[in-house]
Amino acid sequence: MDEAIALAEQAVGRCSPNPAVGAVLVKDGEVVGRGFHTWAGVKHAEILALEEAGEKAKGATLYITLEPCSHHGRTPPCADALIAAGVARVITAMEDPNPLVGGRGIRRLRDAGVIVDSAPEFSGRAVALNEAFVHFMRTKRPLVTVKSAVTLDGKIAAPEDNGGWITSEKARNHVQVLRHRTDAILTGIGTVLSDDCLLTDRSGVERSRPLLRIVMDSQLRIPLTSKMVASANNDLLVICTSAASPTRRKALEDAGVEVVALDGRDGRTDPRSVVSLLAERRYLSLMVEAGSKVNWAFFETGVADKIYFYYAPKILGGLQSLPVVGGAGRQRRKDALRFRNVKIHQLPPEEFAVEAWLNKDFS
Repeated sequence: MDEAIALAEQAVGRCSPNPAVGAVLVKDGEVVGRGFHTWAGVKHAEILALEEAGEKAKGATLYITLEPCSHHGRTPPCADALIAAGVARVITAMEDPNPLVGGRGIRRLRDAGVIVDSAPEFSGRAVALNEAFVHFMRTKRPLVTVKSAVTLDGKIAAPEDNGGWITSEKARNHVQVLRHRTDAILTGIGTVLSDDCLLTDRSGVERSRPLLRIVMDSQLRIPLTSKMVASANNDLLVICTSAASPTRRKALEDAGVEVVALDGRDGRTDPRSVVSLLAERRYLSLMVEAGSKVNWAFFETGVADKIYFYYAPKILGGLQSLPVVGGAGRQRRKDALRFRNVKIHQLPPEEFAVEAWLNKDFS
């Protein structure tokens, strides 16, 4: 199962909107087939393992990170293929998180006389590998992560010169790993105007589809000469309000930018509508890399699910330096946003990242 999970890790970022799955076929103590699923490869992990094993699949044991499918999608049911190949036993790390189909593949296998066992000691790793897919299957909306680079006192920008970086190159390279695992990335127009950012996946690893770049821009102020617009290639979505200039909208659309109006409160764009739009298009995950106001909007509206904050050994201080989360905030300490499942990721020699899930029972 360790090898199956390692295979599944190779599929991360290359299989969305499908899950990352790894499979290993073993017979008489020997590995006879391996496979992991990618969207471009179409075939599922267990089918690739069966093809490599050939006749040796008969009587073999399959170790797989996710329950074999029992429905017909882009490919026929994998459970049926395993039965036809004569696989004797299947060991799964986790069931299908889709409540409408979870357990059906296992039942089909058992009904055909295949022994099916679970490997609960590996379920945590299997779920973590597909946290966005699991979240989408259970909630029907993408997993939303607010990511930021911050000083030890929680600041993301100085009041005057903001040249240079808060975190090191090592931390910024780690961010590219997160971007590669993400389906869509979002920022606000303020960040675009101040940084002229690209927000691209620079990991150099194959993706199942382009990283969708999104800009919250109520009045369509994004310059046509900006790096994002200049590099648009069916991967840039600008969210405005119905009050935005039709002329500006046409100019952006002529430049290859998709523009969608989603009205929220106070003449601003609505994060909830953005997340709903992504859900309709089956984007499993969204990373927010924005300024204080946009970050707060995603917390305030309840659509943020977790944080990934990179901390640098620096302090800006002062009352004018921007905090990682701004807006109105909470007025009482007892109403503070609370987090759970907090993890600390060390980035030697002196940096670290905090990953945590928003506890929505208290938020």
